[in-house]
Amino acid sequence: MQSGLYVAISGQAALQKRLDTVAQNIANVNTAGYRAEEVSFSTLLSRAGPTPVAFAVTGDNYISRNTGDLTRTGDPLDIAVRGSGFFAIKTPEGIAYTRDGRLHMDANGSLLTVNNYPILDAGGSAILLDGSAGPPLIASDGMISQNGRQVGAVGLYQLDPQAQLSRADNSAVRSDRPATPVLDFNNNGVLQGMVEGSNVNPILELTHMITIQRNFESANNAIQSTESNFNDAIKSLGSPT
Repeated sequence: MQSGLYVAISGQAALQKRLDTVAQNIANVNTAGYRAEEVSFSTLLSRAGPTPVAFAVTGDNYISRNTGDLTRTGDPLDIAVRGSGFFAIKTPEGIAYTRDGRLHMDANGSLLTVNNYPILDAGGSAILLDGSAGPPLIASDGMISQNGRQVGAVGLYQLDPQAQLSRADNSAVRSDRPATPVLDFNNNGVLQGMVEGSNVNPILELTHMITIQRNFESANNAIQSTESNFNDAIKSLGSPT
């Protein structure tokens, strides 16, 4: 059996999936706190015939946890994560985790994300500030003070390294395993007046896109060559002797 055709097609399917993730990453290069999506590729060894054949499989998508660049804004309600932790937010679909710390207060003093979701403290409760007490001071451990009085604390959470992450609203993610509140702030912390950008490397993603397109063309050429060989074989076998 001519397996080259099926190997090339499996390669194109894997490349198409990778191209979709690259396009999504590039579209979110300026989205604050966005985590890039990657694909882990592998091969599937077929033992149906006397000669093993390696087929490409589409791979599994996973969300990168690399950090993005920090930008100083000076806004007291902008916060960023130092280290590998995440902020917790309450969405209509449940708790999600984000590195996007662009916050604001509503008329009631609730501390909300840009999409109006409450940001949570270490105990999983929403944070309420005094709207008349002026800008808050947020310490590296997340403690919030107004007029010298502690009024709450931004929670910082560590996601299990083995957890599978899925997309939530905006740049947030959900975890299939419980997150753990950060209690040791030596390697993690909160930075006030700063915002973390996307962790997408646009130059690297454009390089990936060019490589994928070239590989796709190579696979397409292999398919056309195999089809040509099939046609030649059919003509030869069908010719009268």
